[in-house]
Amino acid sequence: MRIDVHTHIFPPEIVQKRELYFAGESAFKSLYGGPKARLVTADALLQAMDDAAIDCSITFGFPWRSPDLTERHNDYVLEAASKYSSRLVALGCVNPMADKSAEEAERVMRAGARGLGELAIYDACDASAALDRFKDSIDCCKSHNGILLAHANEPVGHSYPGKSTLGLDFYYALARLAEGMPLILAHWGGGLCFYELLKKEVSQVLANVYYDTAASPFLYRPSIYAHMAKIVGVGKILFGSDYPLLAANRYFEEMAASGLAVEQIGAIGGRNAARLFGLTR
Repeated sequence: MRIDVHTHIFPPEIVQKRELYFAGESAFKSLYGGPKARLVTADALLQAMDDAAIDCSITFGFPWRSPDLTERHNDYVLEAASKYSSRLVALGCVNPMADKSAEEAERVMRAGARGLGELAIYDACDASAALDRFKDSIDCCKSHNGILLAHANEPVGHSYPGKSTLGLDFYYALARLAEGMPLILAHWGGGLCFYELLKKEVSQVLANVYYDTAASPFLYRPSIYAHMAKIVGVGKILFGSDYPLLAANRYFEEMAASGLAVEQIGAIGGRNAARLFGLTR
């Protein structure tokens, strides 16, 4: 069973006229303002899943500043997951720094979202204030036995749209706040996964942290799969494509090139996520 834990879908009206939604949404314009940045609907995601033999995708929207846009987008994701319940699992997406984010998180969880994600703060902000706002989302997930998927990015290397200024200390503090519940850190946790080599406290704080592979071909060499399998264990790695940023097959090609065994690729490619999200064929 192949499961993609990191995909984005948008309502048709946003896909067709994205420029109408740039005003007041600097992060959305930064990530999707370029002509090569793709936006897809639920139907387009399903077609891509069929092409790549993906059985199920965890899908979500975008962390808008506007409460109205956030609600509309979450409703679209929830409706798509309800319509295609055997193929799509919805996470509610909020911007922790935006107005009414706590209320919206509670609403979508009550409406059937499996958790919250991909929660991200792309604009510059005070880290301590951001942690305070993230705590609301964590508390919401805990109260509903939900799963939280948070954006994380590496603090070094080239700059690109959506690269947050928050550092690894922030993601570590986030993991500490989320202790006792499943936390997925996107994009290999921005490299936080490497610190699982440290003793005692770090491994305890990160015990319930999973790392998805979203955008890995753009950020890391294929050998990261073999290295992380040894450092964190295969069971903590989840295949995420960040579709429509990249197609799924490219990830599986890199997993094979890294030297992982077929059994390990199967775990990363779906079995780990099936266990975490309680999914069956």
